[in-house]
Amino acid sequence: MPEEVLDIDKFVDLSRHAEFCDVKRLKTTVKLKLRTPKKLYTLKTDPSKAEEIVKKLGCEIREI
Repeated sequence: MPEEVLDIDKFVDLSRHAEFCDVKRLKTTVKLKLRTPKKLYTLKTDPSKAEEIVKKLGCEIREI
């Protein structure tokens, strides 16, 4: 079952343990999905903040 994370700093910390991050760009939002060995974490944000967050992540980035 996926878990939504609302805090950006917590999401960046979780990325250190993640295998990869999927980036799904929609018209008004961007969904970031971290796949860890046990869980899938998601973060919804606006496109302007998404670029800054993607640069901070410590895992492989995949565009969907």
